[in-house]
Amino acid sequence: MEMKIFNKWDVSNVVVNDLGLRNYISLQPTIVPKSSGRYARHQFHKSKMNIVERFMTRLMVPGHRGKKHVISSGSVVGKYQTVYKIARRTFERIEEMTKKNPIEVLVRAIENSALREEIAAYQVGGIIVRRAVITSPQRRVDLALRIIVQSSYRKSFGKKDDMVTALVNEIIAAYNNDASKSEAIKDRQRSEREAEGAR
Repeated sequence: MEMKIFNKWDVSNVVVNDLGLRNYISLQPTIVPKSSGRYARHQFHKSKMNIVERFMTRLMVPGHRGKKHVISSGSVVGKYQTVYKIARRTFERIEEMTKKNPIEVLVRAIENSALREEIAAYQVGGIIVRRAVITSPQRRVDLALRIIVQSSYRKSFGKKDDMVTALVNEIIAAYNNDASKSEAIKDRQRSEREAEGAR
């Protein structure tokens, strides 16, 4: 019997097109995407975690950025069951709207949102120099997931849309590479523009 994510979606045919991210987006088949912290002990082992699980763990603290909560994450208390239901309903809605495998749609959205260059600031003597640097593959995936989840949380926090609707809209817009509707694509283009100016 072949394993499917949420016992519904087969990932054997999903291929990561971006060669730089191929080793960092894991599509290891699993019924329930929950590794119980198995990969947390080692620095780069989270890349072995299934990408759906990484998406779900990011949903647990959607307002967190840097060392503080930019938006209150008070309504999200880290219950895996809650996050599981949000992720499952999001994928069901994406499948309904696009008639495609939602895991593939998520992977394409991450590939499109993953920035290639960003600005690094460092001090030389008494001045701070800003310079364009190439972003590491693992950071590209982390930032793409963070921006997709955080922008969805912002759009649903105290608003008419719920989290599932906001996530569906953001992931589909990122999948279509539509900067007018996707915050993640807009943010990637802005960062890459800044990096180009600092080259």
